[in-house]
Amino acid sequence: MNKINKKLFLILAVAALVLFSSCVRDRNDNKTAVELRFGYSTEPSTFDPLSTANTADGRSILFNVFEGLVKPHTDGTMLPCIAESWTIEQDAITYNFVIRDNVYFHDGSLLTSADVKFSLDTAIAMGVTDLSSIEEVRTPDDKHVTVILKSPNTEFLPYMTIGIVKAGNIDREQNIIGTGPFFIESYSIQQNLVLRRFDNYWQRLLPQPRMVPYLEKVTIVFMANTDALLLALRGGSIDGARLTGSMAAQLDNRHFDLINSYSAAVQMLALNNAAAPLNDSRVRRAISYGTDVQNIIDAAFFGMGAPSGSPVIPGLSAYYEADLSYTYSPDTARALLAEAGFGSEGRNLTLEITVPSNFTMHVDTAQVVVNQLRIIGIDATIRLVDWATWLSDVYRERNYQATIISVDSPIVSARSFLARYYSDNGGNFINFNNADFDRVFDTALAETDDAQRNQFYREAQRIITSNAASVFIQDIYYFKIFRGGTFGGVLNYPLYVIDFASIYGLEKN
Repeated sequence: MNKINKKLFLILAVAALVLFSSCVRDRNDNKTAVELRFGYSTEPSTFDPLSTANTADGRSILFNVFEGLVKPHTDGTMLPCIAESWTIEQDAITYNFVIRDNVYFHDGSLLTSADVKFSLDTAIAMGVTDLSSIEEVRTPDDKHVTVILKSPNTEFLPYMTIGIVKAGNIDREQNIIGTGPFFIESYSIQQNLVLRRFDNYWQRLLPQPRMVPYLEKVTIVFMANTDALLLALRGGSIDGARLTGSMAAQLDNRHFDLINSYSAAVQMLALNNAAAPLNDSRVRRAISYGTDVQNIIDAAFFGMGAPSGSPVIPGLSAYYEADLSYTYSPDTARALLAEAGFGSEGRNLTLEITVPSNFTMHVDTAQVVVNQLRIIGIDATIRLVDWATWLSDVYRERNYQATIISVDSPIVSARSFLARYYSDNGGNFINFNNADFDRVFDTALAETDDAQRNQFYREAQRIITSNAASVFIQDIYYFKIFRGGTFGGVLNYPLYVIDFASIYGLEKN
C-alpha cells in the first residue's frame, strides 16, 4: 500500500467512526419544531456556491445549503458526503469518487454524476481557485466520477468540498437548489434570510444512529453592524450571534451561553503594495515595526487573542510558521521612514485606512492602529464604508491604500491561504508581487512528499512576512452566543462557517 493510499485508509476509517459529526443525532426527532433566530452583520454577495464573489459570511450560510463530494470534519480531515468513498491513483493525479445513493436536490430530483461534472466544469470556467488544475472530469455512469489532474496534487481533496448544483442550472442566483440539510425558503434584502429544514435530506435514510437537523427553521437576521447585534441579543429579537471578545464581554453570562472559537481567518492591516508610498518595502516594514499587535488585542479585544505574524491561521499547525511577528519598535519604524524620505522638514507620511463599517472589531482595530502610527510620524485617517463599497473599491478595484479586514479560506488548506499572494491570483487584492514567493509556491504545488511540501509552505510564509506584504495581526477569538440554556451542539471548524444542522435544543428542567 503506497503512502497516499495509507493516508486514504486512515481518513476513511476515521470517517466511518464519526459518521458525520457535522450533523446532529436524531435524538431530538420527536421534539416540537424549533426556530433559531441568528444575527449576521453582512449579507451574502451571491447564492451561487460556484461563484468567486462569495464572502466569508456568505459561505458560512451556504455551508448549510450546498454540499460537496466531501465535507470537512472539525479537526480538518475530510469526511464522505455526496461521495460515499473515493480512491486516489497515479500518485495523486487521478481521484475516483463513488456517488452515494438517494441524494436528492431540494426540488426533489435525484443527484447523479452528471450534476457533479456540470458543477466542476462550471466552477473551472468561472475561475474557482485551484480547480484550474483539473484536466478532465469523467462520468462512466451515474454513480461514478473520475477527476484527472494536470499534475500530482496530494492536497486536492479539500477542493472537493465545493457545492454541487443541478446540471443545467445557469440561473443559480434565483434557482438556489442544493442537497444540504436546509434550503433557502425566502430572502428579504437587508432584513432576513429563512432556512427551512429539508425533510428529504439523504442522511435520514442512513441506518441508526442517523444524523438529522433538529432545527426546523433558521431565520438569519441582518443587522447594520455588530453593535446592533449586541443590542438585538439583549433585547431578545435574536437568539444567537457570533461576536468578538470585546463585544461578548458586555453580555451578562448569567443570561447567555458563550461558546468560544477562533474565526479561522487572518485579521490583517492589509497594505496595497502597488500604491505609493506603500510600494516601498521600507515604508511597509516601518508600519510593521510601528504596529503593536498585543496592544491591539488588549485594547480592542479585551486581551482575548494571540498575535500571529503569518498569513496562515495557527489552526493549520502542520503548515503554520510561528514567530514571524515584527517586534514592536517605534525607533526602528521612524528610522525606516526617514530612510524612505519621510519624517523630516514636515514631510509626514499620510495613510488612509478604508474599513467596512459593519465590522465593529475592524473599526475598533483601526482606531488603535491610527494612534500607534501617529507615534512613528504617520498621519493615518479612517475611511468608513459600507460592505458593498468595500468589496467594490478595495477587493475588486484595489483602489485603496490600506484596509483592516479578516481573510479566510473556503477550504481547509494552507495552500488556499497562501494562493492569494501569488502575483497573478485574482484574490491578491494587496497586489503582492514577488518572484521568490511565486517560485517557492510553485515548487510546493509540485511536491508530492508531505513533509517537504510543508517546508516549502513555511518558506513561502517567511517570504511574505519578510517583505512586509501586510501586517498580520491575529486569528480573532470569537464567541458564538445563545440565549442561556436554549441551544447546544455547536461545532467549531477550521473554517469560517456555522453548522446549523449540528445545533439541538437543550432539555429544560
